[in-house]
Amino acid sequence: MKTKILGKLTPKSYKPLPYFIEKVPAGFPSPAAGYVESSIDLNELCINHPNATFLVRVGGVSMIDAGVYPEDLLVVDRSLEAQHCDIIVCAINGEFTVKELCLEPTPKLVAYNKDFEEIIIDDEMDFEVFGVVINIIREIKRGRGQNRRFDF
Repeated sequence: MKTKILGKLTPKSYKPLPYFIEKVPAGFPSPAAGYVESSIDLNELCINHPNATFLVRVGGVSMIDAGVYPEDLLVVDRSLEAQHCDIIVCAINGEFTVKELCLEPTPKLVAYNKDFEEIIIDDEMDFEVFGVVINIIREIKRGRGQNRRFDF
């Protein structure tokens, strides 16, 4: 899965968006109270360390079973130390990729698509963790019905 680094986020003044306290059911409809509880700034919600956070655009399908799709924007925090089972952006021999980092029992990168092999991390490769994926931003395509999820 290839990734394209879009650049570092810069702190700016942002307009908070209305935030409705009522949760929207994904099952049966329910009456909504329909009032705004407060405002929310998406930067405050999605970004913990603005000076160490980057956006990366996904290009590829190796992580689709983990909910990471082509053209998704990944919010990547470089200040976090990658841990076992984190989804990370890393460079392998100079090429960026997105995978799950598994440290036990052997360090490896795991794809979430049966068509892709695991990548064992060894001393022979040039491997560097770029950052930990902390959020995914996805545009929902309109008018595609049930096929939306698989329309890459």
